[in-house]
Amino acid sequence: MNMKSKHVLPLFLISIFAVTAISFSPLNRKSADEPWNSTQLLAPADLAKVIADPKAKQPIIFSIGPGALVKGSIDIGPAKEKENVEKLRKQLSKLPKDANIVIYCGCCPFDHCPNIRPAFLLLNEMKFTNQKLLNIEHNIKIDWVNKGYPVTQ
Repeated sequence: MNMKSKHVLPLFLISIFAVTAISFSPLNRKSADEPWNSTQLLAPADLAKVIADPKAKQPIIFSIGPGALVKGSIDIGPAKEKENVEKLRKQLSKLPKDANIVIYCGCCPFDHCPNIRPAFLLLNEMKFTNQKLLNIEHNIKIDWVNKGYPVTQ
């Protein structure tokens, strides 16, 4: 084995490991794994900016978790509970299919959240075309409240 080939194998193995780790990262889930795709994730800073701009077209914001903290959000309750999914369905049935909708929970990181998937699946099932999921990486306190973003009064 020459000196060049001694370095090629470890680099190849490191590359394979890196690609595998990135592919299975929760932040890089394929759309087949989740009911949303990466373009449907909305950064908290972006939503806060829209809420703070009185001239911006305001989205309809649904809290599908334990409490509505985002300013202007409609409290549906935890979407893991069937009655709250039905409550959301009733609210959504009043809206046009192209309504600008944002949902959020914030109880915990996406990996563990029992509420976001049932709510987003409902949006897809009802054929909405402009829905977003607030991208809360930790929880609503860390990713929204602690950053000073607008909260309900």
